[in-house]
Amino acid sequence: MDLRHGRVVGALLEPTWQVRRNPYALDLDDLTGLAIRDNPKRAQLIVSRILGKHVPVRASAVRASGLLLAEQTRLALGENLTPTAPATARAWLSGLEPEAVADAAAHPGAGEVVVLGFCETATALGHVVADGFAAARYVHTTRRPDPARPVFAGFEEEHSHAVGHLLQPPADLFADDRPVVLVDDELTTGTTALNTIEALQSVAPRERYVVAALLDLRDDATRAAFDARAASMGVTVGVASLVAGSMTFPADAVARAAALRERVVAPAFAPDVPPAALRVQAPWPSGVSSSGRHGFEPADREAALTAAAEVAVRLRDGLEATPRVLVVGTEELMYAPALVADALDRSVAPDGGTVVVQSTTRSPVLASDEPGYAIRRTLRFPAPDEPDRDSLLHNVAPLEWDPKGGAPYTDIVVVTDTLASAARPLAEQLAPYASHAVHVVPLGAEPAVDFGSYPPHDVSWLLTDLSDVDLEVSTEDREELIQGGRHYFEMLPVEYEPDEAYLRLYDEALAQNVAQVAKAVAALAGRLDGRHTTHGEAPVLVSLARAGTPVGVLLRRWYARQGRDAPHHTVSIVRGGGIDTVALDWLLERYPAQRLQFVDGWTGKGAIVRELDAAVDAYRASHPGAGALDSTLAVLADPGDCTPLHGTLEDFLIPSACLNSTVSGLVSRTVYRADLIGPGQFHGAKFYSHLAHADRSNEFVDRVTDAFADVRPASRPTPFTPAEPTWRGWAAVEKVAAEVGIDNLNLVKPGVGETTRVLLRRVPWQILVRAGLRGDASIAHIESLAQARGVPVVEVSDLPYAVIGLIRPVT
Repeated sequence: MDLRHGRVVGALLEPTWQVRRNPYALDLDDLTGLAIRDNPKRAQLIVSRILGKHVPVRASAVRASGLLLAEQTRLALGENLTPTAPATARAWLSGLEPEAVADAAAHPGAGEVVVLGFCETATALGHVVADGFAAARYVHTTRRPDPARPVFAGFEEEHSHAVGHLLQPPADLFADDRPVVLVDDELTTGTTALNTIEALQSVAPRERYVVAALLDLRDDATRAAFDARAASMGVTVGVASLVAGSMTFPADAVARAAALRERVVAPAFAPDVPPAALRVQAPWPSGVSSSGRHGFEPADREAALTAAAEVAVRLRDGLEATPRVLVVGTEELMYAPALVADALDRSVAPDGGTVVVQSTTRSPVLASDEPGYAIRRTLRFPAPDEPDRDSLLHNVAPLEWDPKGGAPYTDIVVVTDTLASAARPLAEQLAPYASHAVHVVPLGAEPAVDFGSYPPHDVSWLLTDLSDVDLEVSTEDREELIQGGRHYFEMLPVEYEPDEAYLRLYDEALAQNVAQVAKAVAALAGRLDGRHTTHGEAPVLVSLARAGTPVGVLLRRWYARQGRDAPHHTVSIVRGGGIDTVALDWLLERYPAQRLQFVDGWTGKGAIVRELDAAVDAYRASHPGAGALDSTLAVLADPGDCTPLHGTLEDFLIPSACLNSTVSGLVSRTVYRADLIGPGQFHGAKFYSHLAHADRSNEFVDRVTDAFADVRPASRPTPFTPAEPTWRGWAAVEKVAAEVGIDNLNLVKPGVGETTRVLLRRVPWQILVRAGLRGDASIAHIESLAQARGVPVVEVSDLPYAVIGLIRPVT
């Protein structure tokens, strides 16, 4: 077996190459090498040396390849410009002039085009081609569709190992007739490009396209077939490339490659160095687009460049003095890692450092440690976005690297659009290749931006925005579905706007109970201080959306009045579905486990207390580093005596229980459905911005915050010695259920807060009131709601709660 023939597997595949056009006088061996695919459909893989995919390369070369291809595209579109001189182009592609490439990128052409890149290899290349046009709008195809977004078009790549491509662009991206530029790393037959054009013509027809590729490898027959098919569709299709020519292989090349795969054993590489430390770095700024999967506008470019520079500054502080750095992107995510690598490269270059970039891939390729062969080594690991699928990283070190000489890099940076924890298997495999550290920069699963009506400093919503998804079901239908076995967290109740009569009751309840709420907040904070405070640090508040969110806001404000920072994030927990583990991953990547404190509004019978305990137990069992995570729930009111962390055991009306979204940041209940929430995504919720005129969320927390002035904080934290909860509420619920003949305890909702919610969004059967409370102002809103819905109110003696709401069983 001989894989050595210059830089290609010529002894096996006997390629022949004829150059047709080479405007920059480039050497083909400087651009590409050959490898054997692990794919029965095709023998060879053309491995680019300037793309930043399978081979590590300086990011300036990646940028240069896209800018030069944009120049050729502008020429194909008829723009009158002077092309870059061949000597300059070769210098840029060598990666030795990053500043010159950066300067060139600052002067794009003015053409208005839509640029479409092909996943996964050409996503960054397409981005940079779009950067070559000041007014270009960009999108790339994806194999990671967002279930909450409509699919605009889909098409096939017949020769690929993963054939399906989907487009999920902004709704107006293809609305006008501007030319579309399709960008790929190579043009072998043009079938994928023509399939794409055919799909686009069926939904958004236009007259003109350009197919842009680093290499145009079509022979005469293929070119003729390409032109004929384009003509049959009635479109003009131009072609742009850095080098055009034909590369042919023997007719039995696929069989030869299959025989070789049977004989070659992939090499094992194990650098004899201690594994580097793993560090999670501050993420890409929230709200800044990091890829063109769902569209990338001209205005996004400057924001992305600024974001990359900020990430590079944070990274530089943690690197060796003269670093050798590899930046690794993850599959379709190639552009943002290249920007980070470019900014970091220019930062370390004055100190003699170097930075290269490449990406993981789905592409299975035969690895063989033979000089001249393009794929020398491969790492295999669970894909960060889809752990049941393998992802690969080829050539994790320079091709001629000797593992006996130690680690090839001082530092490796993994940039991922999933949580850092999802990228950990890759980071751990990379650790032996870095002598100093492996840094993980997560871009994904960030809090929803412009979500909810609270100020951003009051709460960070760890939720996926499902505002555009139709999830509401009428109260009666929803009740029937829930009692028929459908999970309540798969749908939402219709969000009704309260009428004036009910709002008057809410206002009266707020006026009556605001001081009591403020005292409960202070009492709860005192208990939390006695349990949490170390070296003056307040807890990190993790409220359970949505009833716990206003309480988390109030606790954060209480601590702020004491001059202490208590970060507040709100997460989803659903009965029968557990807590959002993606949100827990996100939190534990940023805070010590012992600082996290779960917060809710109140307890009913304690179902969420039990759900939280079970969910955290399961999480700790599967996450060895989370042993210090404590599930003890903090609430303002605990009439069922379910938790030692409470502001009061009294069953009083917390005014936020009277309303739904209009007192909880205009956010719906949380939703967890596999068809809407993919791997690495937070549970979802909707933002009811159309109810802004009726929003009382900030009024409520402002009123309670004002009442803090009349509450004296504890002079020092009191050591917390928790009393064992009696669970008296659960016992009472079981007794009531037995007496009225209800088998399902979920139909018994104890306490003022839960009873209010039964009347607002379930189908109530009866309201039980503690004897002597009829007509009391504390439950006036409940009696008013019951009367309006025709629900009987029954007095019962010996209730530990003021009221209990019973949901009508579906027969």
